[in-house]
Amino acid sequence: MEERVIAQLKDIGKQFPGVVALDHVNMTIRAGSVHALVGENGAGKSTLMKILSGTYVSYDGQILMDGGEVRMKNQKDAFRRGISIVSQELSCVAELTIAENLYIGREPKKGKIFIDKKQRKADAQALLDMMGLPYDPDEKMGNLSVAQRQMIEIVKALSRNARIIIMDEPTSALTSQEARILFEKIAELKKTGIAFVFISHRLDEVFAICDEYTVLRDGKWIASGLISEITQDEMIAMMVGRPIEDIYPELPECGETEVFRAENLCGGVFRDISFSIRAGEIFGLAGMMGAGRSEIARAIFGMDPLESGAVYIDGKQAHISSISQAIKSGVAMVTEDRAAYGFVGVRSIQDNIALPNLDFCAKKGVLDHGRIRQESETIFDRLSIRAPGIMTEVGTLSGGNQQKVVLAKWLVRNVRLLILDEPTRGIDVGAKQEIYNLMTELAGQGMAILLISSDMPEVLSMSHRVAVVAKGAVAGILGHGEATQDRVMKMIVEAK
Repeated sequence: MEERVIAQLKDIGKQFPGVVALDHVNMTIRAGSVHALVGENGAGKSTLMKILSGTYVSYDGQILMDGGEVRMKNQKDAFRRGISIVSQELSCVAELTIAENLYIGREPKKGKIFIDKKQRKADAQALLDMMGLPYDPDEKMGNLSVAQRQMIEIVKALSRNARIIIMDEPTSALTSQEARILFEKIAELKKTGIAFVFISHRLDEVFAICDEYTVLRDGKWIASGLISEITQDEMIAMMVGRPIEDIYPELPECGETEVFRAENLCGGVFRDISFSIRAGEIFGLAGMMGAGRSEIARAIFGMDPLESGAVYIDGKQAHISSISQAIKSGVAMVTEDRAAYGFVGVRSIQDNIALPNLDFCAKKGVLDHGRIRQESETIFDRLSIRAPGIMTEVGTLSGGNQQKVVLAKWLVRNVRLLILDEPTRGIDVGAKQEIYNLMTELAGQGMAILLISSDMPEVLSMSHRVAVVAKGAVAGILGHGEATQDRVMKMIVEAK
């Protein structure tokens, strides 16, 4: 490609205690190009971009910009050089408004002291209009969905007049309509010379929007080139070091014993929800984002109140009005927003596994630290968590390994119903396969699993039965053999 080079990363290396995160990695970023940075979780993608964006200032190698070497002192220094990043885990302040979040730390002023709130709101409205987003600048971020908050983070990056915009899994929580808007805006901005680094595990998006690619594996540079000169299968083979023929395992046979039953659940955006899940069954909830799937799961797990209806575990009614009651009843949940609800980033893997299991790992009210360590090490090995050990802080792990920790903490207990809400969001194809294998293993042991996924092939392939949720109600329940994408979409469209 002949476009002007904005930045070159040469022989970049980075080490953490006990881990070589990057080993002589090279990458060239060109103006007006979308560059895909791909690899499995833990391959070093986010670490490389944190170096470029000034989060990590200690590293080996060189970054060349504007004809000379630069070393970012911090993120503000990177911003001044025109580098902006949209992180996979959202960094908004829930109690502030959209306008306040967009301009936090760089508010327009009246004179030298006072914030010009009127100008800030007007500027925020202009940005939202530019992106075609019908949001109120005065709306608090905490009232927005995960997808809406993700869009605001993207708008914030675009507002900094960036030369390079790094997008780490930008569509992982977006609806198809929001993703389409984003891709249209990227296409427009490319024409102005802005460069994008696009980190995504959704390879269909990579091949639809990107011009170039760089593949990392285990912290090493594997290949770079033009997207037009490679196939998805070739890219996957480079990412994982082996060809993956079919990532979906065969579903185990499920029993006839009913483990969970929901009867006429009503609350928030959903109404009259009824279904049951048998021992060893993976029961899927399919539907569009906003249909009420996550809200149903949150109510079952005691995160949100139920207005009416009843839930039964092993034939007995379970009175669940809090998360602690749900856990005691044998219900566990992996939420769609793992950073907010799934783990404590500044605590170790062992601490995160222990936190929801303190009652289970105690003798006469005293914590059994030996048991906690033994359980943590067993699950650490079982899930193949990539980290130096169980005392590693979870916040330093890749997204895929963080998700494994979120799952790990529930494997200590005798869970009867495991709710998985978007369990593979932001996870690479290799880690997805590991999650799927774990799901079938748990189902094979008799656990009931409720799977919620916006990835239609995933929910159809990994479910014994699928309930189609539309407009807050169950439009119908389909068996594994009869559930197809066309049939599910038809039921969604025709729902009243």
